[in-house]
Amino acid sequence: MADTHAHSHHHDYHLVNPSPWPIIGAVSAFIMALGGVVYMHYEIIWLLLIGAAGALYTMLVWWRDVIREANGGDHTPVVQLHHRYGMMLFILSEIMFFVAWFWAYFDASLAVDHPLQEMRMAVTGGEWPPQDIATFDPWGLPLINTLILLTSGTTVTWAHHALLHGDRKGLKQGLLLTIILGVLFSAFQAYEYMHAGFGFAGHIYGSTFYMATGFHGAHVIIGTIFLTVCLFRSMKGDFTPQQHFGFEAAAWYWHFVDVVWLFLFAIIYVAGAGTQAAH
Repeated sequence: MADTHAHSHHHDYHLVNPSPWPIIGAVSAFIMALGGVVYMHYEIIWLLLIGAAGALYTMLVWWRDVIREANGGDHTPVVQLHHRYGMMLFILSEIMFFVAWFWAYFDASLAVDHPLQEMRMAVTGGEWPPQDIATFDPWGLPLINTLILLTSGTTVTWAHHALLHGDRKGLKQGLLLTIILGVLFSAFQAYEYMHAGFGFAGHIYGSTFYMATGFHGAHVIIGTIFLTVCLFRSMKGDFTPQQHFGFEAAAWYWHFVDVVWLFLFAIIYVAGAGTQAAH
């Protein structure tokens, strides 16, 4: 075993040790999916909970092992470069995910009175936003949330620069402020949903609005958790100016969330605002 570890440092690549987590994660995901089907048909939730618990545990211990590999010196500059490529491809896939919701919104809003869309014409009344839909005032809570996310982008950048310059205190303060702003955004979005003048079902405006903004909100929550883990790791002494990909990936993800929200705000809230707004 010692010879294998010693040999692994004669090249730039990390030969991963055998791990049980891929198969355990796959089985847990299958149980969770099966449990979701069972719950929707029979309202029996225990199988879903078992699968979800297994998936969460797998993520926890698998990422723990990756952190141990990084701290053990297995993540050479070449390995870190490939991690960056992987994160770039992941964010690209997330961009295409949101392109689908923007596509649905544009198809519905720009072709609302198309002669071949008779059913849509009957539902929307040939106008966008559809008839009887009270949209949000974009210059109220949506604008506040926009300012919150833009500010959070500056605080996470501050944390990144502090890390690069060896300022551990600035790193922790920047991360903490970013997390607080992320939680604040989620709270305001929940308040907005509770006071919406329209629901998800029954019309295409509500469906496209909640799918686009709701999935973005889910990404904000995921990014907040991501940054919280980075904060705890920084408190334990992890991350150095030379090796901090875990934090860098979280910062990239957070900037991606910021940019998506700017498009959502400009297109759905501002350009898609109706004549009457819900207060």
